[in-house]
Amino acid sequence: MLLNRTFPLFTLATACVTVLTAIAPAIALEVQINPNRPKLGETVAINVQVNNPSQAPTITHNGTTLPAFPLQPGRYRAFLPTSPLDRPGTMNLQVQGDGETKTLPITLESRSFPTQRITVRGGGNGATPYELERVAAFKAIVSPEKHWRGPFLRPTNGRVSTTYGIRRYYNGVFAQDYYHRGVDYAAGTGTPVVAPAAGYIRLVDREANGFRIHGNTVGIDHGQGVLSIMLHLHTITVREGEFVQAGQRIGTVGNTGASTGPHLHWGLYVNGISIDPVPWRYDGVD
Repeated sequence: MLLNRTFPLFTLATACVTVLTAIAPAIALEVQINPNRPKLGETVAINVQVNNPSQAPTITHNGTTLPAFPLQPGRYRAFLPTSPLDRPGTMNLQVQGDGETKTLPITLESRSFPTQRITVRGGGNGATPYELERVAAFKAIVSPEKHWRGPFLRPTNGRVSTTYGIRRYYNGVFAQDYYHRGVDYAAGTGTPVVAPAAGYIRLVDREANGFRIHGNTVGIDHGQGVLSIMLHLHTITVREGEFVQAGQRIGTVGNTGASTGPHLHWGLYVNGISIDPVPWRYDGVD
């Protein structure tokens, strides 16, 4: 004897939705690049969305893995720094996540940097091994927590005397691997210098200790491979290990180290590469 069974329409619809959900493909690996046509010296932000929030994506460029940090569950970001020493053209970025790999071309646009001709007489005073080791160790810092918020602040008053990226001839010979790794602000000795963004003080050292080129120096770790270094200071009012807020005074403008007059040199580094601080000040990189 056959039984006549009637299934409610909503039950059939629910079953269909369940089946379709089960067989529907997961959202594919998503990558956003900003800016998508960077110029020499700019920082490229790479945002990656993955389905598995517990497994960070792998982002590589020229065989080097870029540190990727979580912004929220399933969303990560890495920074690709560029400099005047890079070759304009296509850069290939590899992103691995969710079981797939994407190769993404990035067009690095050329940019004109001013050139200076400088005549150096005598042997000059080179950097000491002590200062080179300390500064190199500072620039290698990549800490996981992000401390900055919004655009960076101008670190001191005074006019910009030397812009980022300037190339130089020394005694008629072009310095192939040189470019000005920061922005110089000409100001009177004693002019306050403030932290451009929040972070931990990771480097404090002085001309008297052997910082013959850098002079009195403060280095700030803003987190996630973003670092500020302040050179040629007169006084220093912070200590290593201290946490400072954006706009907090860290010292004063000076004329220490290899300096031809009172000024502040502010260098901004991303993953160990000196990048142009200007976009970080005016546009912000959050």
